Amino acid sequence: MAFTDETVAVTGAGGFIGSHLVEDLLRAGRRVRALVHYNGAGTEGYLGEVREALGPQVSKRLEVVAGDVRDARCVRELVRGCGAVYHLAALIGIPYSYAAPESYIDTNMRGTLNVLEACRDRHVPRLVHTSTSETYGTARTTPKNESHPLQAQSPYAASKIAADKLVEAYVLSFNLPAVTVRPFNTFGPRQSLRAVIPTIVAQALSPQLKEVRLGALDPVRDLTFVRDTAAAFRLVGEAPLGVTRGRLYNLGTRQGITIGNLAKLILAILEIDKPVVSDAARMRPEKSEVRALIGDNSLIRKEVGWRPGVSLEDGLRETIAWIRPRVQSMNAGRYAQ
Repeated sequence: MAFTDETVAVTGAGGFIGSHLVEDLLRAGRRVRALVHYNGAGTEGYLGEVREALGPQVSKRLEVVAGDVRDARCVRELVRGCGAVYHLAALIGIPYSYAAPESYIDTNMRGTLNVLEACRDRHVPRLVHTSTSETYGTARTTPKNESHPLQAQSPYAASKIAADKLVEAYVLSFNLPAVTVRPFNTFGPRQSLRAVIPTIVAQALSPQLKEVRLGALDPVRDLTFVRDTAAAFRLVGEAPLGVTRGRLYNLGTRQGITIGNLAKLILAILEIDKPVVSDAARMRPEKSEVRALIGDNSLIRKEVGWRPGVSLEDGLRETIAWIRPRVQSMNAGRYAQ
């Protein structure tokens, strides 16, 4: 199924993965209706970078809508006439979920319910829903396939498990044409400093900081470059519905690296010599820390034909090139407080 010259909708379009997905869809010839979270400044997140990268001719196929997935009417209007909906809007910061769990329930659960109801009401032919590897919790088997048990080790993870189960319920109850993708740790340009790789890079590049201070150094993460993740979303949205309806696909590389070794690799690429230290103030609660996240991508490789194409080192070099001129504006110094 191809959506060339047909409108598709993306929620969370101004964010990190969302903006790359919008760019990927536009490059592939789609028309995109992009939902960005309304704010008083009227900003579009990273969609400005997308417009700059693609130029005015391609940007003509981009329609930006300001709104909120928590508003059911807004979502119904967003998906009207769309050939597919890619639902990425969510609150994602794990530390903040300990402080304000209700906001995660409101956005991640109620927002997803609104998307499901809108797609059902408007008879949208395809919904691609975004999960997270955090729903698995600490590994019981490695690499994790889609049948790995779920364990909510943070309020954020709990809200995403609930959202995933809502999608499952709508597939089984109403035959909704939905599929879920579960990215492991995506990285690349446009990622917030709250993520570990931009945090490491920004601290390494800051002349005011004499060391790189992180939380736990021993957790293992499976890192996928953001363009590969975006391509996976599009391919899942175009694969035969007879194959993908109701499916869950892991998006990972099957390779893991500890946070400590990741920091050392970044410092080596930068040719910067700074110690990497573990800061107790940055630690997650002990039982909340997910120790190992390595994804088995066998199912999506087999059924959809996706596989990651950008190596960790190449992706890090491109990410560093994006962060380097932005270090001052990113205010890296506050991450050493």
